[in-house]
Parts: sequence; structure tokens; C-alpha cells
Amino acid sequence: MGSIAVCPGSFDPITLGHLDIIRRGAKVIDTIYVVVLNNSSKKPLFTVDERCELIKEVTKGIDNVIVDSFQGLLMDYARSKNANTILRGLRAVSDFEYEMQITSMNRVLDENIETLFMMTNNQYSFLSSSIVKEVAKYKGDISELVPKVVEDALKKKFANLS
Repeated sequence: MGSIAVCPGSFDPITLGHLDIIRRGAKVIDTIYVVVLNNSSKKPLFTVDERCELIKEVTKGIDNVIVDSFQGLLMDYARSKNANTILRGLRAVSDFEYEMQITSMNRVLDENIETLFMMTNNQYSFLSSSIVKEVAKYKGDISELVPKVVEDALKKKFANLS
């Protein structure tokens, strides 16, 4: 059996920072499930289905990536896919404390699934979906922050909200 990882996130929307982690992870992991969390505590701009479609579009050239969604505990999903790894990106030290808490809880839930942290490329260390949405909302240039298909989807979404 090869290595199987789950790369979870809200991906609302997927950014070039997310894509950087997915592409680099795909070089060292046999199969990566990029999964959209249906997080009831967040108010997303895109539906789960829309986010999945955007991720499928931008990862279609990465053969070992499978896009999916789930609701519930990440470790339950990981076990259902026989995953042995959770793949997470870190942008800055500020991400570390939150990720440490989540990883510690995940180890309590299943000590057999390891978490692999990848540092994001420096050019994306400031990047978040929230920042992208804020800039896009006010018609700022996001062309160097997200793939073209995501940029177009954001423009369309904000045009329909006005």
C-alpha cells in the first residue's frame, strides 16, 4: 500500500498558496485527497460543490489528487480512505499554535495517522482565502493570488451579490 494523505481545508476559495502545498505534496505522497470541509461555524462565499469544482479544475493535471468533501471528524474521514497522513500547510509562526492544537487532538483520536506540515512558498506566506475575498470584493487585482478560473469565479460571484 502506498502513502495516502488527506489535505483538508475550507478552500473558500482555493489560492495559489493552497495549490503550492498540493503540488509539492503530490511529489512525495502517492495519493492525496483534497477535501473541502463543510464547516458549519463559517459562512462561505462558495458552496461546497462550487469549491470542489474549482479545486478539480485547478488540480486536473495532478494525477494523484482526488477532490472530495466531508462533514464531521477529519480522522473519521481519513480512516475511511485508509489515509496514513494529514497534509497541512503552514504560512507563518502564527499558524503553528492553532495547527499544534488540532494535531494534538487528532493524535488522541487516532495515533496511527501522522500529520505532515509543509511550509508554504515565501511568496504566499501572507495569503489567505479571506484576504483574497476581501480584495476581490472591492475589485482589486487578485491575478497573482489565485488561478485564473478562481479569479473569474470570484468576479462573477461578487457581481451577482451587488
